[in-house]
Amino acid sequence: MIRLPSPLAHEETRIEFFRRLIFLALPIMLQYLLVSSVSFIDTVMIGMVSEPAIAAVGLGNQMFFLMTLFFFGVSSGAAIFTAQYWGAGDRNSLHKVMGIALMFSYTGAFATFLLSVIFPDRIIQIFTDDPTVIALGADYIRIVALSYLFTAAVMVYSASLRSTGDAKTPLYISVCAMILNVLLNYLLILGKGGFPRLEVKGAAIATVIARGAEMVLLLMIIYRKQKPAAAPLKLLFGFDSALVKKYIHTCLPVILNEVFWSLGMATYKVAYSRMGVQVIASVNVTESIQNLFFVVLSGITHASAILIGNRIGENDLGLAKKYASRLLLTGLTTGIALGALLAFFAPWLSLPFNLSDEVALMTTRSLLALGVLVPLKAYNMVLVVGVLRAGGDTRFSMFAELSGVWLIGVPCAFVGALLLHIPIWYLYLFVGLEEVFKFIAGVLRIKSGKWINRLTEDHLAPPL
Repeated sequence: MIRLPSPLAHEETRIEFFRRLIFLALPIMLQYLLVSSVSFIDTVMIGMVSEPAIAAVGLGNQMFFLMTLFFFGVSSGAAIFTAQYWGAGDRNSLHKVMGIALMFSYTGAFATFLLSVIFPDRIIQIFTDDPTVIALGADYIRIVALSYLFTAAVMVYSASLRSTGDAKTPLYISVCAMILNVLLNYLLILGKGGFPRLEVKGAAIATVIARGAEMVLLLMIIYRKQKPAAAPLKLLFGFDSALVKKYIHTCLPVILNEVFWSLGMATYKVAYSRMGVQVIASVNVTESIQNLFFVVLSGITHASAILIGNRIGENDLGLAKKYASRLLLTGLTTGIALGALLAFFAPWLSLPFNLSDEVALMTTRSLLALGVLVPLKAYNMVLVVGVLRAGGDTRFSMFAELSGVWLIGVPCAFVGALLLHIPIWYLYLFVGLEEVFKFIAGVLRIKSGKWINRLTEDHLAPPL
């Protein structure tokens, strides 16, 4: 006689699942809330200077955005392995993967640092021909480039901590760094407390100091308390060629995905910038506000990757599939709620910024349009970063993301901006067709069941 599980047992399993999800997601949400809040406050403070200053910092941050997503690609690619190795009890391989990730991160960081210091004007000129914006943006990017070297280490070590179930330590470090950043912004951008009024340069200096302090504090805590991510140098740089090949095979699509996705986002900015300085200012304000609403989704997404990666590492593939279904539904319903909130509060969200009436109205309408797209964006975030990558299905996730951006989104951005001359809020909806494509492709992939790949079979060790 076949015994079916009781409804109570099923309910207990579901409760345990959501308990784990909240335990992992909440600290990550808070960390991303801090990061987004600092970006929001930065934009408010820069708005007190001028709208060209908002445009300059926004365009100057495109290189920082590109590098952050490159680091994210490297570290989240490594997290695919570290989550599974932690589930399999193989700490040595976990540390070796961290070393590989650091090698890739610093290669990119040094190259971009040099480009930003030597050719800052050329970088800003990609986006705009306004001489005031170019001059201000070049001043900003030349200074802020130093922060790339600090962020590289922070993202690899933070991702490794989260993969081992420690999401609180990166949160606490971010709290300290973000408080320092806001304080320095206030002092240096606006010239308070006896400090000189440095405006755009002050924002860059504040970022560099805060990121440097974040890296030092994070490494001190990890190694003094011997956290699971406290990799000894012998293992950190003692990786073998077989592991490097496996990392590249699995993670190169993730890295390429993030790099070319971020280039796509930067290309959107090229199209938007051709619509005028006011549009650039509105886009930067809109994105600062939108990011505050996406902190919940960021927490769910990263927690999803950890939960699924750990289950696959334990070889519980059935539970991993069940988790995937629950997490995707959670992402979609959360996106519907967040989109409704964004649309409802849109008329008031631009008030803290020093915007002209025209730019404020433009921003409100843009937020209403984005509110419609948030549910699809939410599902796709959890799908690509939280489920497919955690399952090692990095090539399909790269195909879905980059096809959406480059074959649909980028052409729509330029056609809408340069040929149809549609307002920016309608342009957001037009570009949002890429999210429809990713949604359909993702649903079909999940139903196929081909997204689960166990990566730890060749590197098993006794349980920790």
